[in-house]
Amino acid sequence: MSDTQTTARPKGQQKPAPAFETPKFDIPSFDLPKMEIPAAFREIAEKSVSQAKDNWEKMKAATEEATDLLENSYSNAAKGAADYGLKLIETARVNTNSAFDFAGVLLTAKSLSEVVELSTSHARKQFETLTAQSKELTALAQKVAAETAEPLKAGVTSAFRKVA
Repeated sequence: MSDTQTTARPKGQQKPAPAFETPKFDIPSFDLPKMEIPAAFREIAEKSVSQAKDNWEKMKAATEEATDLLENSYSNAAKGAADYGLKLIETARVNTNSAFDFAGVLLTAKSLSEVVELSTSHARKQFETLTAQSKELTALAQKVAAETAEPLKAGVTSAFRKVA
């Protein structure tokens, strides 16, 4: 509830003062004494600022170098992944064509012994093909991994040499 009443006032009367009013304070102003900073402190501060700037520049250069390394590694990885994907597609195409060719040859077989002979021959040929394809895919994966990791390895080694 409020301490002031809201009754109708005749025209010309002033509004009654509120029951509580916040006091107003002036903020005092103090004059600070003028102090001369000793030369030794000023020199230490200047050296600290200079050293901080040098460290900042070194960190900025190292960060830019690391960013370049990561960009190159990512680029190599993306190119390698695309090459690997294309090789997988090529392998799948070769294997699919071989399977359809084999199915066509099986349809021309005249006896069960001929089917067994054709199947054995095809299985041997496919095993050799799959072995060669696996070797190619493994070599490609190793190449991509090496090309991706080598710049990072060289960059980290370089960074540690600079720090040491």
